[in-house]
Amino acid sequence: MSESNGAATNGINPPAGRPFNGAEYIESLRDERREVWIYGERVKDVTTHPAFATAIRSVARLYDSLHDKDGPMVTVPTDTGSGGYTHPFFKVPRTVEDMIDSRNGIAEWAKLTYGWMGRTPDYKAAFLGTLGANDEFYSPYDENARRWYRESQEKLLYWNHAIVNPPIDRHLPPDEVGDVFVHVEKETDSGVIISGAKVVATGSAMTHMNFIAHAGAPIRDKKFAIVAAIPMDAPGMKLIARTSYSQMAHEMATPFDYPLSSRFDENDCIMVLDKVLVPWENIFSYKDVDKFNQFGPGSGFASRLTLHGATRLAVKLDFIAGLLLKSVDLTGTKDFRGVQARLGEVLAWRSMMWSITEAMVRDPEPWHNGALNPQPDGVNSYRWLSMVAYARVKEIVMQDLGSALIYLPSHARDFDTPEISGYLNKYVRGSGGVGAEERVKTLKMLWDAVGTEFGGRHELYERNYQGGHEQVRLLVLGDHEGRGTAKKLTDFAEKAMSEYDRDGWTLPELRS
Repeated sequence: MSESNGAATNGINPPAGRPFNGAEYIESLRDERREVWIYGERVKDVTTHPAFATAIRSVARLYDSLHDKDGPMVTVPTDTGSGGYTHPFFKVPRTVEDMIDSRNGIAEWAKLTYGWMGRTPDYKAAFLGTLGANDEFYSPYDENARRWYRESQEKLLYWNHAIVNPPIDRHLPPDEVGDVFVHVEKETDSGVIISGAKVVATGSAMTHMNFIAHAGAPIRDKKFAIVAAIPMDAPGMKLIARTSYSQMAHEMATPFDYPLSSRFDENDCIMVLDKVLVPWENIFSYKDVDKFNQFGPGSGFASRLTLHGATRLAVKLDFIAGLLLKSVDLTGTKDFRGVQARLGEVLAWRSMMWSITEAMVRDPEPWHNGALNPQPDGVNSYRWLSMVAYARVKEIVMQDLGSALIYLPSHARDFDTPEISGYLNKYVRGSGGVGAEERVKTLKMLWDAVGTEFGGRHELYERNYQGGHEQVRLLVLGDHEGRGTAKKLTDFAEKAMSEYDRDGWTLPELRS
């Protein structure tokens, strides 16, 4: 345990001036108090358990990329006085070049997971990277904000977050579901004792820290109004994991059969807090109901998460587009006019997402203390269009490949079985002389992207991770009203209406 903040790093800390490398990250998760449950058993070591091991090693590759001087990963000097370097998204951006570096750093990490891991360490930098510019927002806990800004930037601690209440009694105000929703039970000299549950703590089993806050209906009772950091080995914290796509792939198949499920499964958990102590030095906000209810936009987290999300989705759409282009070639339909039209649509969605990130970083909005935030119009475009784009691209994949996604052998070893391998080579080959193994490998990967439990979970994620479909629309409207843009649009329409009346044109140049 780190003495400064209780971060669950198993006593493993990188040398001053640099982030964790992959081996240090893996070792930092081997703590004894972390309580993760899956299939009725407590996990002894998440780094070796088949539900988590491959995903953990995929994250370790991200950390290692920061130490590859010849690789494409973008790093920048810290601004904490450490003399070291960091991922650019963990640092306050003050110039357009800083914004571009942030986007490019997010993109390079996303490319290492082909866009399939949405809760990589840089996702939480959407919050952590604001702490250095907006520390006064956290008063009287502003020193906590500054300390976490320094430490997270220097080590690149891996945080998850759990901000959604369990979908129970949603017809009631949050304050009236006190037996379920996270709340403070009592205060002590050391900190506050909290209990309750949050969902969906994505990737939490393989992280160092949890960020707990709130998303949903406003609260009124101060005991619910807490935003804080909790180490993942805190006594009383329990993670109850969903079904592991990775473990199922490990036990029933091979990477050839489930290349995405087996590699990039960020297991989602129910996070239970049973009388967990949160030290005072780990609190960002407490008892301030107004600040708590407006934490997302007030902290800057809400707009910055869209830069991460749009960049990651752009990489993901690049991957799906490339796989789709390859697949229609293998099935012999690439020259069909309708298929070509829909391929053009997929490529347009992909180009649009990259264009949104360009707008976000090249025309940023001035923020607190010389910091910059992503351009609001880009933020709002991504919020809604991402939900439409992903669903539409998936629909096109299903529409134009149809049974080709199902007409596949059950396992990689079928190709090694003499009794059937000859039939596979003849009847499952690709068009244009492409062998059966190449065709099956391609289409199994695309099916894993859109049709398996892993693929279905990703569509649900892209549709809902920013909030419910109505809430996302309301965020766009609220932002336009809050910034005065809605009023400017109304004024623009009224200006046109002022140029004529019942008697004709009011503009002199038109009357003449």
